Amino acid sequence: MNYQRFFSEAIDQLHAERRYRVFADLERIVGAFPRALWRSDEEAREITVWCSNDYLGMGQHESVISAMQDAAGAMGAGAGGTRNISGNNHPLVELEAELADLHGKQAGLVFTSGFISNEASISTIARLLPNCLVLSDELNHASMIEGVRRSGAEKKIFRHNDVEHLESLLKAAGPERAKLIVFESVYSMDGDIAPIEAIADLADKYNAMTYIDEVHAVGMYGARGGGITERDGLAHRIDIIEGTLAKGFGVIGGYITGSTAVIDAVRSYASGFIFTTALPPAIAAAATASIRHLKASSVERDAQQRQAQQTKDKLSAAGLPVMPSQTHIVPLLVGDPELCKQATDRLLEKHGIYIQPINYPTVPRGTERLRITPTPFHDDALIDTLRDALLETWEALGIPFNEADQPQQAKSDRVVSLLVPKSGG
Repeated sequence: MNYQRFFSEAIDQLHAERRYRVFADLERIVGAFPRALWRSDEEAREITVWCSNDYLGMGQHESVISAMQDAAGAMGAGAGGTRNISGNNHPLVELEAELADLHGKQAGLVFTSGFISNEASISTIARLLPNCLVLSDELNHASMIEGVRRSGAEKKIFRHNDVEHLESLLKAAGPERAKLIVFESVYSMDGDIAPIEAIADLADKYNAMTYIDEVHAVGMYGARGGGITERDGLAHRIDIIEGTLAKGFGVIGGYITGSTAVIDAVRSYASGFIFTTALPPAIAAAATASIRHLKASSVERDAQQRQAQQTKDKLSAAGLPVMPSQTHIVPLLVGDPELCKQATDRLLEKHGIYIQPINYPTVPRGTERLRITPTPFHDDALIDTLRDALLETWEALGIPFNEADQPQQAKSDRVVSLLVPKSGG
């Protein structure tokens, strides 16, 4: 049997569907965020990154880098093994205490990634609850879906953010059955927000536990960066709050926070935690420094929100098809996988702008898009450059504009922007 043929055919299928992913070779430049070096054909070229999940640029904050360097110098590069073998390195103890405090919970537990924290925690919690029914939003992240699947519990999928549909499923399950509602605060591909208070009300009414994924909100919303639940004063109404250290906090790792009993049960039963090497001390120290900084500073959050709104406003005024978003995420509809890939290639090669295409299965077919994530460091001049590059790309590739919503003046401005040379070449 030619085993290699099956793998080659699987890759050929991705090419045929225009879904094959190419990863750019990038080297971020400390002190010049969001600039990076793009290496291609043995050449290096400086470009601007517009799709990083390091939403606040904390991965290059001097206090975060300093904490990482100090911890590595004092305790070495690695963790030495799983916590069951090597114990808790002290920076991890401090990190989990910071996270519990961030969300107003009794305890926290750190994992090696946000994916693992969802998969291990949801599967363990649902498995430990007798005859548990899991109610999951249809747009939940793959890590949450995998956690539900691995739990072996019965599941029901409710329509995205549809509290009436969720209530009908809860009512049918009955008040006595164990129920776990799993959902996200910010859905990262559309930038919309869950009706958290209404879901918490239903959980109270029908005696269900709640598990929220705040990975695209922690650091960026709330007075101390505790996410949408903190911003809206709802953290105390959610049983388990999950988050990441790899986006707003700029490092790597995932975590959950909740009651002492829940956290201890996951620590004791989750194979994804038990059999995985712990985060190194340097990573934990860097994450703690980032969390502490963002608890005290709103400068980064305020600047990010301002620049995200500026980006939405300028792209929309130019007639570009900005999809509705309640958050810092700016989705730009393309609607075709091949055009989406061509657009990102052209932006990178011609304009020095890196935005990764978002195609199926990450988003439904026909909704392929560019996902733009402005940071505090994308100033107004960079936004103008992005707008002009997108206009040129849309015109060159024949991608549809938002003509119905586009004011006549914006159409005229678009034509002028394509005809008049930009200063500085």
